[in-house]
Amino acid sequence: MLHSIVESYIETGEPVASQSLARASALRLSSASIRNVMSDLSDRGFLAQAHASAGRVPTPAAIQAYVKKLAVRVVAAELSKMRRELDRAQSVEERVERSSRLLAEWTHNAAIVAAIPISEQVLREVQFVALPADRVLMVVVTADGAVRNQVVDLAEPLGETELISIRNYVNRNFSGWTLSAARRELERRLRLESAAYDDVLRRLLELHLRGLLDVALDPEVSLDGASNLLAIDLHLTREAMRDLFRTLEEKKRLIDLLDRYLESGNGEPEVRVGLEDIHPSMAGLSVVGVTLDRPDGAKTRVAVLGPHRMDYARALSAVAHLRDALWHM
Repeated sequence: MLHSIVESYIETGEPVASQSLARASALRLSSASIRNVMSDLSDRGFLAQAHASAGRVPTPAAIQAYVKKLAVRVVAAELSKMRRELDRAQSVEERVERSSRLLAEWTHNAAIVAAIPISEQVLREVQFVALPADRVLMVVVTADGAVRNQVVDLAEPLGETELISIRNYVNRNFSGWTLSAARRELERRLRLESAAYDDVLRRLLELHLRGLLDVALDPEVSLDGASNLLAIDLHLTREAMRDLFRTLEEKKRLIDLLDRYLESGNGEPEVRVGLEDIHPSMAGLSVVGVTLDRPDGAKTRVAVLGPHRMDYARALSAVAHLRDALWHM
C-alpha cells in the first residue's frame, strides 16, 4: 500500500485520502481498512498528516523505501544515442558539460556532473601558442583527456621555432610521466651546469618557473537545468529560493553534496530524499546519482537534483544510461 500512496502523491502532489486510494487501488480493501493501514504507517514514520481530517503525505523515509523497490532499466537504443552525443566531446570539460545537459533534458530536473581527477596526473603532451605582447598560451593535456590552459607573460619573447623546440623536448622526454615526477626530473636537469649552455633548457626554465607543469587538480563540475526547479512548488519563500540558487552556484557546495550522498562508489545508483544537511533551502529536494570509479583512478559523479515528487524511475534510468555511456569513454 505504501507504494500506491507514494505513486499517488508523486502524480498529483496532493495528500492521499483513504477514499481515493480505495477507488484507485487494486487492493480491494475498504476505506476503513485502508485508514487503519495508513494510521499504522503514520505511527512508523512513513506518512504525515496536517490534521485529523486531512489526507496523508509520504515522508522522506517513505519515498526512500519506495525507491528501493524500483527497477533500473537501460534501453540499448537510448544508451547508443547518449554515447554518440558524448563521443563528440573533445575534452573532459566538454564531456562533463554535455553530460549534465543531456541529463537535465532527459529528466526535466537539475543535473550535476563532476569529474574528479586522480591525485597523480600523467602527462600526455604540451602545446604552446605565441601571443602578442610577449605572451604565450601554455596547454597541458593529461592522460585522462583533461586540458589546462594558462597564459603567461615573458621577460623575453619566444619565437615559433623556439616554442616548437621546447614542445618537442618536453613531449619526447616526459610524455607518460606523472606530472610530479616530470617536474622533479626537469628541475634536476635545469640545475646542471650544462643547462646554461643549452638554448632549449634555458628558455624552458622560464616557462617552468611560470608553472608549466603545475596543473591544478580541481574537479570539473557542471550544473544544468537549475531553472527547471522554478517550475516546481517547493513551498519556499522568495528569499529561500534565492538562497537555494546561491547554494547551487557554489562549486564547493555541489562537490560536498555529491561527496556526502554518493559515497559508495560501487557503480549502483543511490537516492537521498531531503538534502537539508547541505543547506536548509534544500530540504524539499532529492538527489539520484551514481559514482563511477574509472580504471585510471579518476572518479565521475552523476546526479539528478529534483523535488521529492520527481519521477524516480526516469531519473534512475537516466543516471544508469549516463553511467554506462561514460564507462566506455
